Amino acid sequence: MVASGIQPQLAVLETIVYPDSGALITNNQLAQAGTLEIVPVEAPLTLFVWSKERVVPVRLTDFSITEEAFDPGLNPIRAKVSLGMRVLNVNDLGYDDKGGHLYLAYQQRKEQLAGKVPRGTLSAFGLGGLP
Repeated sequence: MVASGIQPQLAVLETIVYPDSGALITNNQLAQAGTLEIVPVEAPLTLFVWSKERVVPVRLTDFSITEEAFDPGLNPIRAKVSLGMRVLNVNDLGYDDKGGHLYLAYQQRKEQLAGKVPRGTLSAFGLGGLP
């Protein structure tokens, strides 16, 4: 199968959303043989990289591809991809998980940056005190 256009790149995006087919088949065979409880196969950990200083583990909550233009063989050559994500934290991943470590590093960098901003005062809002 020879795919042209951007179909291979779209396939890469789609593979981060779903578990590996080999793992699904293996788990189904083990379940059929009675050697494995039925448990969902987890998709691989997905990282959203904003920059080298901003790497966060995420769970994709929404994913869609709209193919907008095609070559003469009907292979997509332009597409719009929409992603919805939720940042995973140590409550989701655990402290011993690599994703948990990445989240903690990200959180610590945010706290360091937030510490550079002067704290606000009530007088900055025109208030002399709390009622």
